Amino acid sequence: MVYILNIETATKNCSVSLSKNGQTVALKELSEEQFNHAEKLNLFVKEILASESISFADLNAVAVSKGPGSYTGLRIGVSAAKGLCYALNIPLIAVDTLAVLAEKISIDSGMIVPMIDARRMEVFTQMFDKDFNVLSTAEALIVDETAFANIIEDIHLVGDGSLKCKTVLTDAKFIFHEDVIYPSANEMNRLSYKKYIENTFEDVAYFEPYYLKDFMLTTKK
Repeated sequence: MVYILNIETATKNCSVSLSKNGQTVALKELSEEQFNHAEKLNLFVKEILASESISFADLNAVAVSKGPGSYTGLRIGVSAAKGLCYALNIPLIAVDTLAVLAEKISIDSGMIVPMIDARRMEVFTQMFDKDFNVLSTAEALIVDETAFANIIEDIHLVGDGSLKCKTVLTDAKFIFHEDVIYPSANEMNRLSYKKYIENTFEDVAYFEPYYLKDFMLTTKK
């Protein structure tokens, strides 16, 4: 049996899952307006393992959502994952956050475009086909009426970043999945298990989150 602890903290959703051979056996998550990941994450990890009578020693790897996303959220998740891997001497697996968000829906045709809210009309986004194959590189996109103008097939938009685009992306080809807001550790399981089987691991000492953009520190006026 391969047990992987999956940690997703790239957005307002603090999410932890335990998978067995790529299948979810336990999930605990909470999304709040205020980022309380530092308070919730370790508690969720302990509760997840206890619910399945699994000890830390039973884990084969820890997977973390690597970004893009919230600077603070990513730092918390990656720090926790690296700490566990170092203490337990097990592999660290990094999973693309946008790929995790894309996996929350299933479509028959068209493409999936996950969007994570950035600033103003900017989103972190990427394009996937219906089978979740990557069609573009991740980017920080400022959304206006010309976005995706060269695409004629249906575009399925998911994530909190897509919600603010409804007044701009009004063409019939844009299909908004408003119930899908945040990525979840539940959808990490297949991706992390695949990387485990392929021995695609990160260097625990040197791995850093994928921020996509430099962190911007602002002060109140």
